[in-house]
Amino acid sequence: MLDIQVNSCFWHEKSDAHQGVYVFVYSLKISNLSPDRVQILGRHWVICDGFGQVREIRGDGVVGVQPIIEPAGCFEYSSSCQLSTPFGSMHGEYLCLNHTGEQLLVDIPRFELCAPQKLH
Repeated sequence: MLDIQVNSCFWHEKSDAHQGVYVFVYSLKISNLSPDRVQILGRHWVICDGFGQVREIRGDGVVGVQPIIEPAGCFEYSSSCQLSTPFGSMHGEYLCLNHTGEQLLVDIPRFELCAPQKLH
């Protein structure tokens, strides 16, 4: 069993509201709570912007690697996402391989992407 913790924040320096570019950084900590090692083979992201438009991304591994997470171990990484709206959300799943060679899907919980509000 994997425990997935996510933190996200707005990346002001890479964003441009006048151009409709909002960039968010998200960090994940994947902890292996099982007695066996697990390898992450791939990921599937569902990204939704503030207009309800959905974009899906599938790929091998995470940030270019297919990490093996030992029992009681963890793997952490950060990545980014660009939206055309100042808010949205992400969720998805990891495709994993357990010690017996069985593939399993692990849900990545939904998390919000939200730029700070400005008063004019």
